[in-house]
Amino acid sequence: MPDRVYPPVIAAAKLMFRVLDLRITVDGARHVPTTGGAVLASNHVSYLDFIFAGYGAQPAKRLVRFMAKHEVFKHRVSGPLMRGMHHIPVDRANGQESFQQALDALRAGEVVGIFPEATISRSFTVKDIKSGAVRLAAEAGVPLLPVAVWGTQRLWTKGRPKNLTQRHVPVTIIVGEAIEPTTDEALRKRMRELLDEAQARYPENGDGQWWQPAHLGGTAPTPEEAAELDRRRD
Repeated sequence: MPDRVYPPVIAAAKLMFRVLDLRITVDGARHVPTTGGAVLASNHVSYLDFIFAGYGAQPAKRLVRFMAKHEVFKHRVSGPLMRGMHHIPVDRANGQESFQQALDALRAGEVVGIFPEATISRSFTVKDIKSGAVRLAAEAGVPLLPVAVWGTQRLWTKGRPKNLTQRHVPVTIIVGEAIEPTTDEALRKRMRELLDEAQARYPENGDGQWWQPAHLGGTAPTPEEAAELDRRRD
């Protein structure tokens, strides 16, 4: 499929990274195949995660088609961009249609990006995950690559004001080796391991900070508190 929109968007994002002097570290990009289909399954801590998870595939020169809620495609600004980049709308009332679109893309040799937690984790830990990523990789017969992003929540996340002009923020992206698409819990376990690694490597100490999870000394909600906050807002 022709990509007239995606490359300029990537160029604009990279320019913004330079202007803000974001300290981006990518590890494991070698695991992204240079050809053929693959599923990237990333944790979700920020509204910007698709930008940075996709950035992890850039060294392999791959454009990632992300699955995103269909409301984003209806927005007057984001909608044309999402459609122009051939991302995949997800309507929870008709999930089979979006599943089939993603499956078709994988079989056509595309890389499809998924956030298996479905929503942003307020606790900045890995929540329970949905079955789509494992099912897609298994049915398409393509690699399933777990991904961890960390630091993006400091720019824009759920329940916090946007801070998109913040400078010098470290962002860590780790792409893991392909795993056998067996169970959702196996994927979640590997995503947690990669997130633990990203947090351990992070160059700034988040003790007492809102963007650090409670189990690492931050003031983010615990997973139980985060689940309750999500229930109140549903």
